[in-house]
Amino acid sequence: MEKYNIAPYNDNQSKHDFGKEEAYIRAKKKLDKLVGFYWHLAVYIVVNLFLIILIGVNSGDGFWSFGTFATPIFWGIGLLFHFLGVFGPGFMFGKNWEEKKIKEYMDKDKEEHQRFQ
Repeated sequence: MEKYNIAPYNDNQSKHDFGKEEAYIRAKKKLDKLVGFYWHLAVYIVVNLFLIILIGVNSGDGFWSFGTFATPIFWGIGLLFHFLGVFGPGFMFGKNWEEKKIKEYMDKDKEEHQRFQ
């Protein structure tokens, strides 16, 4: 009868490797979203500069009409939603901002109470 030399299955190692791979996939997806947003922004700038110049020069209504800026305005709304999709609504008012504000208000409150004692 032959003996097979099989290493025991190390469950902790496989979980660790799987966790690393999962983290890599999540990071790669975030990076892809970020790159996609920057490409969207670059195309927005180039195309809209071209359109503004083209429409502004050839328009009978003059440069400062709504028609000159309609595409950049509505596309800009879409770009804003793309921005929020990539960076999240907490970009400006995220956890760090909340924590800083709470600390700021607590420090002010502490300072006011010390003045009146």
